[in-house]
Amino acid sequence: MFKNVISKRAILYPLLMLAAMWLGYFLQIHGFFESCFGAIIPLVPEGLLGIITSPLLHGNLDHIMGNSIPIAILMFLLYQFYPLVANKVFIIGWLATGLLVWLLPPIDILTGEYMYTCTIGASGVVYVLAFFLFFSGIFKWNTKLLTISLLVVLYYGSLVWGMLPEELFYNLQEPSKISWQAHLSGAVVGSIIAFMFKKVGEKKKKYIWEFPNYYNEKDDKLWQEYKENHPDDFLELPYKKKDDIWDRLDELRGK
Repeated sequence: MFKNVISKRAILYPLLMLAAMWLGYFLQIHGFFESCFGAIIPLVPEGLLGIITSPLLHGNLDHIMGNSIPIAILMFLLYQFYPLVANKVFIIGWLATGLLVWLLPPIDILTGEYMYTCTIGASGVVYVLAFFLFFSGIFKWNTKLLTISLLVVLYYGSLVWGMLPEELFYNLQEPSKISWQAHLSGAVVGSIIAFMFKKVGEKKKKYIWEFPNYYNEKDDKLWQEYKENHPDDFLELPYKKKDDIWDRLDELRGK
């Protein structure tokens, strides 16, 4: 039943991404990625590797669990409803977000002091996918894709707060370990990609009868037959009856 409805890629690619993330985490806990190796270290040459590897690395079990579910759902929606651009969106979003995080100076938002930071996790990619799916549906103004936009807002609308530093809301004893820079970068990149691909793929359907000068002989014949078989529907009401109707409407309106 679902063979012709659900795309194989919409199932396969999220599973491959999850497998890569959990493999990266497995290697981490067994000492293959120590210290900041594989992380994005802003403005440091050694941190460039993290543009590719950081989404596959996570700080702890809660961290990877928190990213696994949204990655699976959002990747499924991407490959199911945007098959023509899904690979480009995913790859460009992954690399562009990582590069933008690397370019952002790691400065404490409150003190202005430089911080040596190591950014890991797939949350940047999550933001890319969420913002792409939301804005793409709006840009295309397609009923089905707008529904996907609405679902993203309902389930992941709170992601917006993740783009702001926690220091603005809480009195933290030490700098937050959550990278709002990665979240903000992913949101910006996802929105830009949605605009770039707004004319690619499925668009709002325009039915043939919506075009100017549309004429269909079969429809016209059916209309003429209806008029012949139901002449009473096309007779004008007597003036008295019309006046009665208007009087009754005035009474209902409270006049």
